[in-house]
Amino acid sequence: MDWHSTSKDVLEFLLTPSTPVIVIGLATVLLFPIFLHWLLSRSTAYITLPSVLIAGPPGAGKTALVTRLERRSPKPADTYTSQTANVVELAVNEDGTSSYTDDLDASGAVAKKFLAVDTPGHGKLRGATLARLSHAASSTAAAEKTKVKAVVYMVDGAALSEDGGLAAAASYLYDILLALQKRMSSTPSSKAPPGIPVLVAANKADLFTALPAALVRTQLEAELGRIRSTRSKGLLSSNVGADDVDSTNEADEWLGEYGSKTFQFSQMREFDTEVDVIAGNVAGAEGAGPGVDKWWTWIASKV
Repeated sequence: MDWHSTSKDVLEFLLTPSTPVIVIGLATVLLFPIFLHWLLSRSTAYITLPSVLIAGPPGAGKTALVTRLERRSPKPADTYTSQTANVVELAVNEDGTSSYTDDLDASGAVAKKFLAVDTPGHGKLRGATLARLSHAASSTAAAEKTKVKAVVYMVDGAALSEDGGLAAAASYLYDILLALQKRMSSTPSSKAPPGIPVLVAANKADLFTALPAALVRTQLEAELGRIRSTRSKGLLSSNVGADDVDSTNEADEWLGEYGSKTFQFSQMREFDTEVDVIAGNVAGAEGAGPGVDKWWTWIASKV
């Protein structure tokens, strides 16, 4: 059988209506797009932008800050209490010196893009934020995948001296810092994931009643120390006797240097977590207070 006769037979088979031909045709039509999608998905590298988590108690100014940075406006827009995370894409130039008001696309500058994730502050909605930090702790590869570069923790600097204001701000901050601490101490691989720095952004610095950054630091450190002591006593007095509590478990729930009498943010350096406290204000009259420039500079240096 020569080549021409073989080709003729194949052609006649394909052109003659029959069950095998119909099945092969349908399979080709249905499966080819799936195969093409699989092939392209394997050859295309998906880029995950680095992210900065904006956290804090309700009313601290998280959404107002993200909205102001997104709109590149010196005046924040009216906001509402967030029930879900709000993600916006921001950009800074390569050396991190551009202002948040600069239009990098219009100027033709090379920009580094990142995501600002405005997270809900209500106590019942904080689990997703803590879970995101915990997910970044599972391995170095997971940390690279999530690409959480920093946490901005907003507090109302004018409410810290009010009843309950300091406790509310410190309680959530304690959970975040403890999650970052566990992230470094519980990594299964020998190579620890990159550290995630924290900025405590003391908002409303334009108000007369707002505490300065240095006092915000000392007040939060003292309150975090009290929370640490209370939780430690609660662990010892919970359903098991003090003699039955594993000292390792107690150490895992102890924020900062284990056994220390007082807490300081500097203790978090042991877990590759640098904590800075910077005062600023999202709202207020133009020119009143330090604004958000120092916060933006800090964020730009971390992404």
